[in-house]
Amino acid sequence: YPAVAVAEALKRRFGDGVEILFVGAEGKMEMEKVPALGYRIVGLPIAGLQRRLDWRNLAVPFKAVKSIRMAKRIIRDFGADAVVGFGGYVCIPVARAAEQCGIPVVVHEQNSVMGMANKYLARRARAVCLTYDHAARALSDKSHVVLTGNPVRASVFAATRAEGRAAFGVPEDARMLLVTGGSLGARHLNAAIVQRKDMLLGYPDLHIVHVTGPKELDSVTEQLALTDEQAKRWRLMGYTDQMGLAMAAADAIVSRAGATSLAEISARHIPALLVPFPYATEDHQTMNARACVEAGAAFLVADADVEGAQFTDYLKTLVEDETARQRMSAAAAAAKTRDAAGLLADVVLKACESKSAQ
Repeated sequence: YPAVAVAEALKRRFGDGVEILFVGAEGKMEMEKVPALGYRIVGLPIAGLQRRLDWRNLAVPFKAVKSIRMAKRIIRDFGADAVVGFGGYVCIPVARAAEQCGIPVVVHEQNSVMGMANKYLARRARAVCLTYDHAARALSDKSHVVLTGNPVRASVFAATRAEGRAAFGVPEDARMLLVTGGSLGARHLNAAIVQRKDMLLGYPDLHIVHVTGPKELDSVTEQLALTDEQAKRWRLMGYTDQMGLAMAAADAIVSRAGATSLAEISARHIPALLVPFPYATEDHQTMNARACVEAGAAFLVADADVEGAQFTDYLKTLVEDETARQRMSAAAAAAKTRDAAGLLADVVLKACESKSAQ
């Protein structure tokens, strides 16, 4: 999604004067999501290393060599002026191919802790763009670092509060709490919200839009056991492709702390209670969340503590205290996440210019 946001920024500036091609990993989510958003994508047979002894790791070097060879052909046929990597193992063969073809590479790191692929690629990249400045600690050479923030798609900005409220059936004079565990859901977070059912429904004007994750929907529905009357104010869904509308309608959000989720929350200036996924690599979601807390835009509770009193207290503050919500919203606005796509597009254009000057 950050890559799509940059593509949108370039299209807004140049229209048909810019050509964009996505490269993904065969069989992965991007191979469906990118075409659905109107962009062309080609897939590589690359696979990531398993972080344990696994026979599938034996095939990785062969897939990497084949993927580099395919990527060189893709880059030459497309006539690329720059390659932009957004992390993940698929970026390595594409960036290596670009280097061999003399094409400048730009790297973007979404998280507060730099991933393995980006650490590797950053050593030779023309520019390394960061969401959080402390991610630069992983780099020995910081001369080509640019702090851009994490790009957010136009659809997240486009939705209005009125449109969001209409889409989810929430009255304008009501309060709305959005709960989401990300695209895959979050069992422990869902359970914590279910435990506060009576408290939340005790606010007569509070509407809850609860995105459980596809695998959790049936379980959460059974646990909540909402009456028809309660279901009018507690909307359950496994997944929504209308997150921009949901965020536009929300007064507050309870969420995991993935990079894209945080960027969208910040861009919409939504007061947040963040529960980082505890098994993220190097605990980067906690680091992401702490940056928001330090800015004054969010509360943070560890996943292990969601049954505790602090989670309840923060939840009550988000629902009850309008002054606190306004203060947190103002802090999120100060982060200027809305500028990120344009700033990264500027870096990409400079890379293109450097290629033209060669």
